[in-house]
Amino acid sequence: MASSELSNPLTPQLPSRTTDLFQAGQLYGSSQGLLLAKAAQQHSGPILVLTDDTATAHRLELEAKFYLGDNPLPIMHFPDWETLPYDTFSPHQDIISERLEALNKLPDFKRGILLVPIATLMHRIAPRDFLAGNTLMVSTGDQFDIENWRLKLEKAGYRYVSQVMEHGEFAVRGAIIDLFPMGSKHPYRIDLFDDEIDTLRTFDPETQRSIDTITTIQLLPAREFPVTEDSIQLFRQQFRRHFEGDPQCSFIYREVTAGNMPGGIEYYLPLFFEKTESLIDYLPADTLLFNVNEPHHAAASFWQEINQRHQQHHVDKERPLLAPSDMFFPVEELFARFKNYQRLTIQTFELEPKQGTYNYNTAIPPQLTLNARHDHPCDALIQFINNFDGRILFAAETAGRRETLLSLLHENAVQPQKYKNWDDFLQGDSPLGITVAPLEHGLILLHNKIALIAEPQLFGQQVMQRRRR
Repeated sequence: MASSELSNPLTPQLPSRTTDLFQAGQLYGSSQGLLLAKAAQQHSGPILVLTDDTATAHRLELEAKFYLGDNPLPIMHFPDWETLPYDTFSPHQDIISERLEALNKLPDFKRGILLVPIATLMHRIAPRDFLAGNTLMVSTGDQFDIENWRLKLEKAGYRYVSQVMEHGEFAVRGAIIDLFPMGSKHPYRIDLFDDEIDTLRTFDPETQRSIDTITTIQLLPAREFPVTEDSIQLFRQQFRRHFEGDPQCSFIYREVTAGNMPGGIEYYLPLFFEKTESLIDYLPADTLLFNVNEPHHAAASFWQEINQRHQQHHVDKERPLLAPSDMFFPVEELFARFKNYQRLTIQTFELEPKQGTYNYNTAIPPQLTLNARHDHPCDALIQFINNFDGRILFAAETAGRRETLLSLLHENAVQPQKYKNWDDFLQGDSPLGITVAPLEHGLILLHNKIALIAEPQLFGQQVMQRRRR
């Protein structure tokens, strides 16, 4: 039904059927993150958040973590390659590691939040059975033939080096094997006794000192595609099928045939598989799609960029390019798939009341800049505190910044109480509170008579910009 009354983001209106499309408007400040957090707690399945860019995904991640309070749920992000379409260099190994880690977790991702920029979602990726069939397990007590495992690691895409420093590397020194698996926060050291694994330890790659002893290591492949003999043979067959002429004229074909993976090989990923899939295919049917600020426009813009880049570079015989629709999902094809899921589109502006549309009881947070050159730099803030009919929570970026802000407030006879988090504040009764949260935007809940003042409202955006750098 249409709603002319304002809804409360603490109890959001969510679609309940796969054919439902709800729209939420008038979500100012950080209330989008609040709505996302409460929706995740209310919805029985996972939430896929589609944003128009990476910065929005990062902002919503910080907001949702804060507003989840004492009831945290898993929050994951699927990072972009951070390359231009058809680039001739590969993504950084740490990015590949994060992506593989996320794909490995998704089959068991029953509830929580997954944030993805729409351009990232448009990439075709490995099918779901790729990781399951290319993940290796190592445990203490296992038989371990160094030469056989060296070949296994190389076939999985790992690089042999003299000293392990980055994801996807391994080193062999006598009876000690160091390796840095994709998706792992630390590298591992395998100590052998004869041909049996004696101990497994994590270590610091900078100091080479051991950290913890463990019993099992999960080794994800080093790339988002297989580099086995069979997959290379499939690559060669599909390469000849996609591109006319002598394949030996192509640098890409010659390198892959020789077992080398040149820079930019990721833009030939579909040639290593019989079929590719979308990130959506990794998620269950009860997933709620959370479209932020109409990502269709960002998708159309990215599709235009893809075609422009293809037009500019496809004539290079050394690097023939796959057609855009072979490497990426066209906009309308991707968005047509969204219709199989419950969907919620959120906007900052007020929406016209109609079926499935809800506006929320939030207001634009005021800018309360502290003017150091003024005789009374806190005048705007003090006036807001005196005039606001409700409770106010200050959010400082760090614990140190909180203490600095507290000193400033105390100098102006403002005495906020410290709160652990958002839920702690809601359960309290002090009219003024302060907590630690790296939020870019504040919040005003009209019906609940609650205002959150984020640090950038007082000091401008320079604090958050410095942190991002």
